[in-house]
Amino acid sequence: MNNPKDNQELNATLDIEAIQAKWLPIWEKKQPFNASNDPDDDRKRIYVLDMFSYPSGDLHMGHAEAFAIGDVVSRYYFQKNYNVFHPVGWDSFGLPAENAAIKRGENPAKWTYANIETQAESFKRYAISFDWSHRLHTSDPEYYKWTQWLFLQLYKKGLAYRKASNVNWCPSCQTVLANEQVVAGACERCSAVVTKRELTQWYFKITDYSQRLLDDMEQLEGKWPERVLTMQKNWIGKSEGAYVDFQVEGIEKPVTVFTTRPDTLFGATFFVVAADSKLAQELVLEEKKIELNNYIQEVRKATDIERLATDRPKSGVFLGRYAINPATQQKIQVWASDYVLADYGTGAIMAVPAHDQRDLDFAKAFKLPVQVVVDTGEEDPALTGVATPGDGKLINSGPLDGLDKVSAIKKINEILEKNKQGKGAVNFRLRDWLISRQRYWGAPIPIIHCPKCGEVAVPESELPVRLPDLAGDQLAPKGTSPLAAATSWVNTKCPKCGSDAQRDSDTMDTFVDSSWYYLRYPSAHDATKAFDPAQLKRWLPVEQYVGGVEHAILHLLYSRFFTKVLNDLGLVDFNEPFKALLNQGQVILDGAAMSKSKGNMVDLGEQIAEFGVDAVRLTMVFAGPPEDDIDWAEVSPGGSKKFLARAWRLAKDVTSEVDEDFEKGELSLRQATHRTIAEITTLIESFRFNVVIARTMELVNVTRKAIDTGCGPKDPAVREAVEAITIILSLFAPYTSEEMWEILGHKELVSKAGWPQVDPKLLVRDSVVCVVQVSGKLRARLDVSPDISSEELEKLALETPNVVKILDGKAIRTVIVRAPKLVNIVPE
Repeated sequence: MNNPKDNQELNATLDIEAIQAKWLPIWEKKQPFNASNDPDDDRKRIYVLDMFSYPSGDLHMGHAEAFAIGDVVSRYYFQKNYNVFHPVGWDSFGLPAENAAIKRGENPAKWTYANIETQAESFKRYAISFDWSHRLHTSDPEYYKWTQWLFLQLYKKGLAYRKASNVNWCPSCQTVLANEQVVAGACERCSAVVTKRELTQWYFKITDYSQRLLDDMEQLEGKWPERVLTMQKNWIGKSEGAYVDFQVEGIEKPVTVFTTRPDTLFGATFFVVAADSKLAQELVLEEKKIELNNYIQEVRKATDIERLATDRPKSGVFLGRYAINPATQQKIQVWASDYVLADYGTGAIMAVPAHDQRDLDFAKAFKLPVQVVVDTGEEDPALTGVATPGDGKLINSGPLDGLDKVSAIKKINEILEKNKQGKGAVNFRLRDWLISRQRYWGAPIPIIHCPKCGEVAVPESELPVRLPDLAGDQLAPKGTSPLAAATSWVNTKCPKCGSDAQRDSDTMDTFVDSSWYYLRYPSAHDATKAFDPAQLKRWLPVEQYVGGVEHAILHLLYSRFFTKVLNDLGLVDFNEPFKALLNQGQVILDGAAMSKSKGNMVDLGEQIAEFGVDAVRLTMVFAGPPEDDIDWAEVSPGGSKKFLARAWRLAKDVTSEVDEDFEKGELSLRQATHRTIAEITTLIESFRFNVVIARTMELVNVTRKAIDTGCGPKDPAVREAVEAITIILSLFAPYTSEEMWEILGHKELVSKAGWPQVDPKLLVRDSVVCVVQVSGKLRARLDVSPDISSEELEKLALETPNVVKILDGKAIRTVIVRAPKLVNIVPE
């Protein structure tokens, strides 16, 4: 006998290409997701934002996951009748465009804007619920005018400054890198080994905000992923200790070090400065200079990561001078070494080899003394070669003897302050943000260098400082910015005195562009100001931000810094940009990250062509929790396509009218529908989207059974269930759900349908399933009243035949009852 369901599957096929072609132009015309700026619109407002895309080509699988997740959030709030602001833009300055332009012999703008248009069309096809009316690109002069304006605000506040220092230099990209852009000693962009070079560069003084960046994390607890907050805390790296002044023989001014363990000062037996620091040059005796300079040449070949490695052989140069330990008054040798970094602390350390492994390794290498000052109960490090960094009572430390660590730190700090030899202090690992880049495709720094006036800000009325039209070989890396060779652009007049002067030829780090773009969106086309205060008040801060955890330190930290600066300037009335953050994982293949070099790429366009947009979107979200990686080899877009066809067939089977009274429908199906809606609403708001889809699949199965063998397709409960399924699917599968909604007889778009309302009466269960365990093992299931008493439930469980058989007359030690869902019987 034929199964009716099989016949339906034969006779009705979901033509995904046809419905994509049908609905895309309708959405394009209606623009259903544009936010309302009507002051009389009293709906709740929500700003949902995805981390914007870099236009390096068409959308890839990572985009497909990230934007599908953000779209679920946006579409859900549309259905909840919120006034949703979900804008789109491009982070369009950057090195890949410049490299492509060099290869193609063209200006980077051509490649960039062509890719933007390609991605824009793909975003539309992928059915992301964007408000396209606020579109922006950071490489537009209309945008980077305000990036330059913000630079000038920081400059006026003393937060943008220029200094000469050793910087991270990528020999391949031929540009400097911020510390955050060096990953395991390599350039994050091209993986070339990073070296050091001394250059005069521009910095933002993010270190002024170190403590506030830490303190304000309290606002983000429970709303941002804990690992992101931990990563930022570790990067900021607050440590409490003391500044200690060491007098160096032959040097008038004392040298200050920062230490987190001032209690071990009596164990400081030598003194080390960063080999490549100015301090080393100031301290070295004349006869040691050649040796030091030769050593520095070797040091500069190593990355900071390599220099700090604990297993790196220790090397150094004795500078010929002695410092005086302020606690013991003993002379200790002053050395230069690579394991101390010039830009951390003061670029100098007091070495306590008994209690720090790197100091001990250095002491053993150069036969320097080791003095134990903390009794940790372990063997003498001078004998074992293993430092003892733990806590214990102080010994060999004069007035500190017998004290614990906390008491000893307090005591030594008091002594240092009394003798004017130091003081308690807080230090941070965070360094100022290096923003200069020796590349073309970025926002020019709006400063003019005048031989008479020095640094002069470009007048705000002359912004933007536009990029000159350069192309091809004119952009090739030469160790200086390509702008420096554009003489007609770089040569100008001083705005103050009118003398011949030169523009600053560096461009800004592209992270500057992305540190404020969320503020620009609400007034993206305002030519008179960077952001409209009224619009900021209406929409900001961002309610829900969505993006990858790889931006935890760079973009997210910089955006928080920018917001705090603008708050101090009175330009915004909040101090955190993103109230809540949702991270997504990566899309991988066979356990490995996708890359062209590995040849393991999955092409998004090919997946969409084979399975359709909706199936790809559904697969992305169904694969697991948003923060987990998705292995494309282990998921089934084909299975998602089949499920959507099953859901679509439900809509075709409904035969009741649009305005049917659902209350007349079959009770059990109505209960299943309302319980699913109630559960799904909670699941969506806790980002458990994969479980939402699983529950929707269950409701599809229940509804199919009702149509085929239950109340039938004309029952109002069937229409109610299918409409609920359609609205839920609109968050994940826009094309299929739009088609279903039309089939069901509705004239408006499904995005305007409104979230299904739950009837509390239909959530009350006539019975619940109680699990009966014996010694923790499942032995029976009972259908019982939700109101059953513990006594009744215990009696019922003990009388259950299988339980009686298992107990076999054994005495019972205890019975644990959690009415109405659990009974656990523990025999003797």
